[in-house]
Amino acid sequence: MRFETFIAKRFLPTDGASRNISRHSLVATVSIALGVLVMVTAVCILRGFQAEIRHKVVGFGSHIVVQSYQMGNTYETATPVATDRPEVARLREAPGVRHLQFFAQKGGMVKTADQIHGIILKGVDRTFDTSFFAQHLVKGTLPALWHPTDEACNEVLISQTVADKLQVALGDKLRTYFWQDNNYRARAFTVCGIYKTDLTDFDNHYIVGDLRQVQRLNNWDSNMVDGYEIEVTDPVSGQTFSGHLDATANQLLQLIGYDLTLTTIVQQNPALFSWLDLLDSNIVLIITIMILVCAVAILSALLIMIFEKTSTIGMFKALGISNGGVRRIFLIKAGSIILRGILIGDAVALLLCGLQHRFQFLRLDSASYSMDFVPIDLNPWIFVLVSLGTLILCLLTLLLPTAYISNIHPAKTIRFE
Repeated sequence: MRFETFIAKRFLPTDGASRNISRHSLVATVSIALGVLVMVTAVCILRGFQAEIRHKVVGFGSHIVVQSYQMGNTYETATPVATDRPEVARLREAPGVRHLQFFAQKGGMVKTADQIHGIILKGVDRTFDTSFFAQHLVKGTLPALWHPTDEACNEVLISQTVADKLQVALGDKLRTYFWQDNNYRARAFTVCGIYKTDLTDFDNHYIVGDLRQVQRLNNWDSNMVDGYEIEVTDPVSGQTFSGHLDATANQLLQLIGYDLTLTTIVQQNPALFSWLDLLDSNIVLIITIMILVCAVAILSALLIMIFEKTSTIGMFKALGISNGGVRRIFLIKAGSIILRGILIGDAVALLLCGLQHRFQFLRLDSASYSMDFVPIDLNPWIFVLVSLGTLILCLLTLLLPTAYISNIHPAKTIRFE
């Protein structure tokens, strides 16, 4: 054991002055613990909120969409693309691509006895990844898209918002009307399931049905679709969501024909993702304020420790300990206070975040927050980076007050009783 560490561990004898120091050390420990608790919890919540919103938006439109350059006015392309183009095989085998699926959309309206509501029918087939809608399914089942027949499935999946507005339930007929070739076409779908994602812009309009319904409404062949939805792999450590999508999109752009265009989910929803990126500034602000609180707390405790132990510092110097050695004693003692506060804050934050992640006892108004519970991102790197940053910045803050030790002279501080 080094001499400085040995002295620092036995630095506080049981006299009145040391009890005063102990009280300030306790205050510093509690302040640091609370600061770390607030920082870790805030980052976990904000990161969880960003991840939950991204997950829902991607669930409706996937990460990357490949379509024709010629866009229509009713949420579908003016020129469809074929499912047997050579680009499909290249895209499926491209690095970073997890899944590729076909889709087609058709804008229309639903009419009941006393309501008219605009909708977007999203047609999908057996290649569609149904895990997102299965996760947010409230009632019923998903449309039976797996039947290998030419007969289009009449079942559709609607949102809880649409069901409430139109007063329809499972098994009810949904009479829809679509404009095509200067005329309208009517369809009667059967509600097989109801989903709820709490994303107002999507829940208000999207219903999910058979791709063959959209193809027949548009007089398309069975191999014609609006485009391809591509799900990419997760970003690597240190890479942002937007940066990962842009990098993957640039690679895939080299694999498609000149008559196709490629857009990411971020480019399709710029306002939403700009708002999510803006939340990062809140994280920075919270961390800055809390680190300042931690630094002031440990700085106050260290200054009191130095002032109360001035005579002891003079004695150390008289015994031949250098200024650097004395400074290290105080830094070790302050470091132990910081480390104790960080560990306590991390433990409480892990307990609270773990309970919320498991039981979701903190609820939210889904109409205001697009989710009905406080989301938590239990990423261990959040705990590591917040703790390490707090420790380093607090220790750097202590370098200046410990410089005062060099101005303490043994002859002026040692007193004999």
